[in-house]
Amino acid sequence: MPEYAPLSPTRSQGLVDVLDRILDKGLVIAGDIKINLANVELLTVQVRLLVCSIDKAEEIGLNWWKFDPALSLSGSTHGLLAENRELRARIQQLEERLDRLGTGADAPQSRPPAD
Repeated sequence: MPEYAPLSPTRSQGLVDVLDRILDKGLVIAGDIKINLANVELLTVQVRLLVCSIDKAEEIGLNWWKFDPALSLSGSTHGLLAENRELRARIQQLEERLDRLGTGADAPQSRPPAD
């Protein structure tokens, strides 16, 4: 009677391995869709998709996200730093005003009660 190996799942590559390979090497998908009517081109859609890691993208010269103000830290933090400075100045003014109110320098003059 022949001996059989115990049943065990065999997978040559898991999803993690596939993603690792795609991010390491990169994956390019390109395609064009053209709609013609009576030999007149009405619409052309060009699709270009690149999937890779950031390291691989920089290696091949793609780094547009570094200069996009909506995505880069330098663009978004510039506005936040200015807002932070403005808020700190307002807080300091309010604290100084509270100190003056506490010492009576900025307190309203009391009037004698009217008869």
